[in-house]
Amino acid sequence: MSRILLIATGGTIASTPQTDGLAPTLTGRELADRVPLLDTICDLDFVQPMNIDSTNMRPRDWLRIAATIREAYDRYDGFVVLHGTDTMAYTAAALSYLVRDSEKPIVLTGSQQPMAAPFTDAKLNLYHSALYACDPASRDVSVVFGGEVICGTRARKQRTMSFNAFTSMNFPPLAYVRGERVVRATGVAQAEKDGRPPRFSDALDDRVIVLKLTPELRPSIFDLLAPDYDAVILETFGIGGIPAYGGAYQRAIFDWVESGRTLVVTTQVPEEGLDLGVYEVGRAYADRCGILRGGDMTTEALVAKTMWALGRTHDPAEVERLFYEPINHDRSA
Repeated sequence: MSRILLIATGGTIASTPQTDGLAPTLTGRELADRVPLLDTICDLDFVQPMNIDSTNMRPRDWLRIAATIREAYDRYDGFVVLHGTDTMAYTAAALSYLVRDSEKPIVLTGSQQPMAAPFTDAKLNLYHSALYACDPASRDVSVVFGGEVICGTRARKQRTMSFNAFTSMNFPPLAYVRGERVVRATGVAQAEKDGRPPRFSDALDDRVIVLKLTPELRPSIFDLLAPDYDAVILETFGIGGIPAYGGAYQRAIFDWVESGRTLVVTTQVPEEGLDLGVYEVGRAYADRCGILRGGDMTTEALVAKTMWALGRTHDPAEVERLFYEPINHDRSA
């Protein structure tokens, strides 16, 4: 029977009613005790590095979760991280970079309703996550939710109330959980297990901000951001449109990257990705040194990958190399 470490961090799944609303109070062991048959599919151990609403999850907490996995890695066959849904996609992406090439599964799950709610989705999500973590073909970081297995760099919370809260963005789900079976998707290439240890990282640069373009947003925003941030992830219009405004945006963006800071360009449209070369309003940035193109990556993955790359180096050439290295299916070639 597989040995699985359940890493409980809080979230809706662990919440109970309090004076001011729901708040996480239940431990990982208390949650597992409420899931029928869970103890028949794996041997569970428990650790609780935090018990917080995932709205309060920060990069320092991603590092704590990664450190927990690193310390226990050789003793377990897989890991299940219980997490709030609101920032789960950010944490799943971050763990994909902090624990690269893991031959053991690292599964994140949670619920839209607390475990104690009468019609909760928590029990099935936790049970499915354990099933997937015990499957010998499972590896790397993923989100298991609503019967789907989503790559950790491709998950996005798409719905605030429905039980199928998460969508796999620009990439097919890895698998589905049907009853007691894990049904693998066809056409998704997966690396063979060769016994190599994963590559752990232990540093992030959290001075990264997402800036969403809106009509008439002043280019001077870049001057306001400069004292506090090392990188901007710029969500452009459509396939890669950046307003001309008499050249003001171009000057502001070029000044930003020439100062040694990082600019990542993506689109605020969720599906199908970015191409700066299509329209005149984007082409000036297409091949500019220091401007990184997000392709079809999710904003959540871009935030985590930029923090990870800048946590390793601030050399622009090395940041670019790390950024464009595909990791856990995070971008199409």
